[in-house]
Amino acid sequence: MKRRGDCVLSIGEFSKICGVSTKTLRYYDEIGLIHPEEINEETGYRYYSIKQLKKMLFINRLKSYQLTLEDIKSLVVMEEHQQEETLYGVLIQKKRELQKRIKAYDYTVKQINHDLLHIAEGVSIMSYLDDIPIKLVETKQMTVLTNRQLLTGEDYKVGYSHFFRVLYEKVAKEQYTLLGKPMTIYHSAEYDPTGNDTEFAIPIMESAKGTRVFPGGLCAKSVLRGAYRELSSVYANLIEWVKKEGYELVDSPYEIYLTDPKQEQQTEEWLTEVYFPIKKK
Repeated sequence: MKRRGDCVLSIGEFSKICGVSTKTLRYYDEIGLIHPEEINEETGYRYYSIKQLKKMLFINRLKSYQLTLEDIKSLVVMEEHQQEETLYGVLIQKKRELQKRIKAYDYTVKQINHDLLHIAEGVSIMSYLDDIPIKLVETKQMTVLTNRQLLTGEDYKVGYSHFFRVLYEKVAKEQYTLLGKPMTIYHSAEYDPTGNDTEFAIPIMESAKGTRVFPGGLCAKSVLRGAYRELSSVYANLIEWVKKEGYELVDSPYEIYLTDPKQEQQTEEWLTEVYFPIKKK
């Protein structure tokens, strides 16, 4: 078995050149990502060809883009022309995901800087809760076109745009008359990672299949200016206020989105109304 020539590298040499541990190379062999060119039957030594360096560097490059090993494996087994076409679409999607993460990290850095400033001034970083306005309002009954789903935590990441798009497409197709902004009603009594009862709704004038009457009534209302991740602070503030003022919830809380994220890129400018339907105890 010829292996000592210029075209073959030991697993150690291959590992050093590619910056991948021998343990990882053995794992890649197990899962079928990249196999040694030769394995000495007597010693068990593994050898890789010079030609495999390009494949290993390709794998490393895709890993640096945070693609899963499963996705990488599906790409490396393709013919070159098919691989390029598929890879283009995969990288476009990954680019979008990373851009979203960068945006989220930028927002987090801004929050940290804000909290550092407060700490330096001797102010609690949770003092912002005192600045969230709450007021009592009487809401009116309305007809809403709805789509009610059980959503997991992962579903929420993509669910909002998808289910609202479905509703708006139906509005356009049936030529319904819009009367308000999109809203989400949360019916589950507690958070369940396996599925939460969530209703997407759009106020319209007409009564038709897929619509229902959304009742009006007394609500504790708050408004968030900022990213949706801050909504939990609004909810915490509202429930504390409701209990403190001697009220109780009588129906599911809901949100109304005054800002379309597609139209306003700056999350600091997003406006979301939060309503707690209540009554006096």
